Amino acid sequence: MQHWPSRLWLVRHGESAGNVARDAAHAIGSEDITIKARDVDVPLSSLGKRQADALGRWFASMSNAERPEVILSSPYLRARRTADAVRAALNSSAQADVVVPDERLREREFGVLDRLTKFGIEQRHPELAAACQLMGKFYFRPPAGESWCDVILRLRSVLDTISLHYSEKRVLIVSHQVVVLCFRYLIEQLDEASVLGIDAKGDVANCSVTEYVLERMNEEHAILKLQRYNFVAPLEEEGATVTSAPDAKVAAR
Repeated sequence: MQHWPSRLWLVRHGESAGNVARDAAHAIGSEDITIKARDVDVPLSSLGKRQADALGRWFASMSNAERPEVILSSPYLRARRTADAVRAALNSSAQADVVVPDERLREREFGVLDRLTKFGIEQRHPELAAACQLMGKFYFRPPAGESWCDVILRLRSVLDTISLHYSEKRVLIVSHQVVVLCFRYLIEQLDEASVLGIDAKGDVANCSVTEYVLERMNEEHAILKLQRYNFVAPLEEEGATVTSAPDAKVAAR
């Protein structure tokens, strides 16, 4: 028998200082995205904090029978602070009183292309820009970095962990843009063209919600069925600006 959570939410962190730095670099045509902190330590922007608080209030508006029971998070600061905002909003109940960090949920690693704009990659590493163009970003692995396939490989074990420890629970995962897309690839059994087609339609918005609900086909078979993707109503209802820029690590995901 399959053991899935009864409900699964995937959330991208709120807008970060890296998102802001990336926009600034593009505005001036810079090769570099300038931010001093390690990527793991990049904080939320002031807007990102408001987005996270709005998301927390949305989850807190649910009944106790609907709220997340488990919160898993990337260990990166911007994801942890987003998850903490949700946990704090849920603090009135005994549910989801701890955020569980999991390094497998971290951002995709970009290696030598870290913190370069698309222009910067083309100027400094034209051979890598050409290789990425030829292979496509699903399979292309920059030196010392990861391809989408590498991210998918580590997420397979995350789903095994969830199945083992959180069967029938309501689970919230706070992570990063590519991680959300790679989870969709795994859960919905997509192929390369399908997941890249979803990506091409638009970035995953900061603090947007992707939601799955357990649907039992019979006693032995159940699936996680997609209910909504890139859902930003929790932000819009609170008047928090919706943003969707890729992170500061690299312009070409």
